[in-house]
Amino acid sequence: MQRPVVILDPHWRSIDELFSDADFNLLNQLCELIWARDEPMPRSLLDDNLARASFVISAKPQLSADDVAKAGNLRAIFEVSGSFPDTIDYASCFERGIEVLCCAPGFRTSVAEMAVALALAGARGVVQEHEAFRIGQEHWLDDNAATDFSFYGQNIGFVGFGSIARECNRLLAPFAPKTFAYDPWLSTEVAQQHGVELVTLDVLARASRCLFVTAAPTKDNKGLVDGATLAKMQQGSLLVLISRAHVVDFDALEAAVREGRIRAAIDVFNSEPVLATDSVRSLKNAILSPHRAAAVKGGRQPIGHMIVQDLVRMLDGQPPASLQRAQPEFVAHLAGVQKANGVEGMAANRGRQIAGRG
Repeated sequence: MQRPVVILDPHWRSIDELFSDADFNLLNQLCELIWARDEPMPRSLLDDNLARASFVISAKPQLSADDVAKAGNLRAIFEVSGSFPDTIDYASCFERGIEVLCCAPGFRTSVAEMAVALALAGARGVVQEHEAFRIGQEHWLDDNAATDFSFYGQNIGFVGFGSIARECNRLLAPFAPKTFAYDPWLSTEVAQQHGVELVTLDVLARASRCLFVTAAPTKDNKGLVDGATLAKMQQGSLLVLISRAHVVDFDALEAAVREGRIRAAIDVFNSEPVLATDSVRSLKNAILSPHRAAAVKGGRQPIGHMIVQDLVRMLDGQPPASLQRAQPEFVAHLAGVQKANGVEGMAANRGRQIAGRG
C-alpha cells in the first residue's frame, strides 16, 4: 500500500522542537516525508511534489489558488507558527474541502501555565519584593500593601476565550474566582459550559482585578485594549499580556503602568527582540518576560502529537479534532500577524541557532 506524501517544512521552527522522537518516528512510518529538515525548503521542491502531496506541514505555508488547483491529492495544510497565515488561498481550500489547521491548541498547556505563573507573581508582588529585598527595601509582614491581592474569590477576565484562556480558567478553578470574558466569537452556551459570563469590553475592564489578554490577532482587534479601556481598569489591577501585542495599544499600556494606575505582566512585545534602549525595560510596575511562555523543554511537542493525531484521524476517514480548524467566518478577519508581530525577525535569529536534522 502506497504511503501518503507529507511535505514537511518546519522552518523557522525545528523538527525536534515540534515532535517527540516517538511522534516523528510514527509520522515517518505512516507517510513518505518530503524534505523533513530544519533548513528552509526550496520552493522548487514544493512545486515538484505538490501534485502528489496529501498533507503539507509548514511554519510558513504559501499556497495560492493556482497551487491549490495543482494539489489534486491535498487533504490538509498544517501550520506550525501559531496562527492562521494570510499566505493561503482559503477560499480555494474551502471549495475543495481541504482542511487548514492551526497549531495554536498545541501551546495551550505551556502558555496557560506561564500565564497563571505571571498572574500569581504579579498579584502577590513576588518579583517586586524580590528586587526590593536585594537592595534592603523589602516590606516585612506588610499586609497593607495596596498593590497585592489574592486570587481567591477574585474577579478575573479574559479578552478572548480560546484554548489558552480556557486552560487558564481550568487551572485557576481552585481559587473559585468569578470569571468574565469578552469574545465576539464565543457563544453563550460555550461560555456557560466553562462557567464564564460574557460581557462587553468596558464591563470586563471595570470588573476584572486581573485581566488576561489571550485573543488571537485579527484585522478587527488591533489595539483593541486601548487607552480608554485601560483607563477603566481598577487602580492597582493587573493586566497579563500572553497572546500577541497586536491586541493592545502598547504605548497606552506602557503609560498606564508607568503612571502606577495598573500593573502588567508582559510576555509579548510589538517588536522582538526588544531593543536594549526600549523604554519598556525601565517599567517598575511590570514583570517582563522575553516571549517564553512555551519556551520549556518539550513545551511545543504537543503540536507534533496533535498533528499526528489529526493526520491519523483523516487517514481513517474522520475529521480532525485536535488542532484548530479554519472557518470562513474567522479567516476573513485575518491580520497577517506573523509580520506584524516580528515573528519573521525572531525566526531569522532562531534559524541561525538551530542545527539541521535530515
